Parts: sequence; structure tokens; C-alpha cells
Amino acid sequence: MPVRTLLAEAAAKLTAAGVASPEYDAAELLAFVTGSSRMHLAEPTVEQLRVYEELIARRAAREPLQHLTGTAGFRYRELAVGPGVFVPRPETEVMVGWMLERIAGVKNPLVVDLCSGSGAIAGAVATERPDSIVHAVELSPEACVWARRNLAGTGAVLHEGDIDGCLPEFDGQVDAVISNPPYIPLTAWESVTAEVRDHDPALALWSGDDGLDEIKVVAATAARLLKPGGWFACEHADVQGESAPAVFTTTASFTEIRDQLDLAHRHRFTTGRRI
Repeated sequence: MPVRTLLAEAAAKLTAAGVASPEYDAAELLAFVTGSSRMHLAEPTVEQLRVYEELIARRAAREPLQHLTGTAGFRYRELAVGPGVFVPRPETEVMVGWMLERIAGVKNPLVVDLCSGSGAIAGAVATERPDSIVHAVELSPEACVWARRNLAGTGAVLHEGDIDGCLPEFDGQVDAVISNPPYIPLTAWESVTAEVRDHDPALALWSGDDGLDEIKVVAATAARLLKPGGWFACEHADVQGESAPAVFTTTASFTEIRDQLDLAHRHRFTTGRRI
């Protein structure tokens, strides 16, 4: 079967299943199976075609694309991901870039990544700022398995445990605290896509009735860890453009509190500075 026809049929199946990016996913999976690229797709062998059809069926069942390929791109790195860890999103890359700009003039910055998940943020900072000292904190043992793999060789240090009370040895010394915590309200369960709701770990998603429970812990932890003038950045849902910044305002520990937009011009992360 010609590649073009194969892709069209696969994309049609994914479209019927409600997949948001059917053409892209069909091409990515074919590239994965044949060991080629989306720009120069190879025609599959008989065995590769069988595998491809199985993967298309799994994607049509709304299994995440990244779980099928085992990788997720994040800034300049390829991360290993799969069941048990939150798949990093492109929106978070914008927050990392914002923070890297703020600490550009800081020599050997001490950076803490709270709710690290796959280690995406910590790994990006450690590799893009090789002079930095990066510590990542993650509660889930399953996620830590992936984080250790992704942080190997970066110099970032992973700590398995709760962010509440973490790293007391760094109180008042940290240059930057950055976090993509769970922030989805429990009441929003039905509105969350099947890929996220059924496959991302619950610990990385849900955060109380208003989605702010863990953001409050991030705020308290950042207030404790940051040195005067140190920066924080915390991701949140697009509907929390007012409520998330308010969490940091109520701590009375921060100044220059702003809400930042992602590339789609949606409210995405709150930033500020330690007084």
C-alpha cells in the first residue's frame, strides 16, 4: 500500500476516534515503526505494517502518542516517558525559557524544581545552564523511575519525597524555584481529555476542588527556599489566571507577581520575586 494511502486511512481512524491531531500522529507512528522521519517516511515491511496497525488501534483507543513511542520532546531534549509519569507539555517549555532569562546573569544559580515528574524542567535547566546547581523533588516513586533515567548525566540531583518541608538545608539560599504542580480541580474530571484522564498519573493531575491545593504548597515552599530577590515560576490551568497569582499574593513574601501567557496567549504560569 502506498505510504500516502496508508497515512490517509490511519488518520481517518484517528479522526473518527476523536484524536486531536490525527494526521500528525499517524505520520509520527509510521516514522517510529519504520525508523524513518516524518519528512521522509519509509514504506513499511509486512511486519512493520502489522505493528503500525496495532499502534494506530491503541492510539484510536486514546492511549497517548508518547506512551506508544516511549519518548517526548522537551525543549532541546528527548525524554523517556510512559505509564506512571506525567507527559511534559510544550506550554511548560515557555515557563522554563522565562526562568532561564531571569537567571541569565546569575553565576552558578541554585535552582529547585518542585513536583518534577519526568525531570523535564530540571533536565532542561541543567543542560542549558551547565554551571547551574539543580535539585528536583518528586513524590511519586513511579515518576522517580523515569526522572532518574532522564536526569542521568545532567548533574541535576533528584530527591524522592513531598515538596512540603523539602530541602531545608537550602532555606533562604535558592536563586530560582520552578514548578509544574498538579492543578486540575476535581470538579473538572469530565472535561479532561481521555489521554490525560486515563493515562497520566492522578497524583500529577488533581489538586482539590479548586485545583489550588498544591499551588499553595509550592508558594509556601518557594517563600522558604528563595533568597531575597530570587524568582519563582509556577504553572497553572488557563482558567486560573487570577486565582493562582492570588495564592502567591496572600503569602506576603513576594513582589512583582505577574501572570504569564503561553504561545497560544492563554494564562499559563505565575511568576514573582522573593521580597
